[in-house]
Amino acid sequence: MGASGGGKTTVLRLIGGQSRAQRGELLFDGQDVTCMDQTQLYAARRRMGMLFQFGALFADLDVFENVAFPLREHTDLSESLIRDVVLMKLNAVGLRGARGLMPSEVSGGMARRVALARAIVLDPELVMYDEPFAGLDPISLGTAAQLIRRLNDAMGLTSIVVSHDLEETFRIADQVVILANGRIAAQGTPEEVKRSTDPLVQQFVQAQAEGPVHFHYPGPSVEQDFGVEQV
Repeated sequence: MGASGGGKTTVLRLIGGQSRAQRGELLFDGQDVTCMDQTQLYAARRRMGMLFQFGALFADLDVFENVAFPLREHTDLSESLIRDVVLMKLNAVGLRGARGLMPSEVSGGMARRVALARAIVLDPELVMYDEPFAGLDPISLGTAAQLIRRLNDAMGLTSIVVSHDLEETFRIADQVVILANGRIAAQGTPEEVKRSTDPLVQQFVQAQAEGPVHFHYPGPSVEQDFGVEQV
């Protein structure tokens, strides 16, 4: 968690190897992602699932084929097995009956659940969620949050959730990390983070307009930009 531009999505990109760390180590199951070659990186990615913001479904594939896509790309399973696996994953997110619908025919909350089924179809050990609650109505948001928690526990996953939604994230998370200014501002259980005395953490948790995070992006003064003379 953290303010916009604090590096949350960048962390996900580093874990998945889309961006390479300039220094230090980034370990996935004891292996440094930064040092992996393409073959090693692709092998590591097959052990990861990713839920992109707003789902990122393939618009020209129906729900079934969207979920089946990773299986077709990365396995040699027969069509009958692919069918069974896809239907099981869709059932886990409550959308087995929507298998034949196109992405344009499902709601935003349903699209996010289809994307979640796709993210877990290869039975990954790690699932990353980039703003899974953005743009959802309260009912869909609560459903998505509880689904993430249930799948995490049922499948024995490690889940990393990037989110601005304090209430739902604090409700389902075991550990919360607040990022700010290129560092970890706070880390601990939701209750420990809430008790943090760091002004930046308190500004974020309490949704305060004034604090260490400023509204205006750094730049020239108003006087310099508009040529206003000070009296």
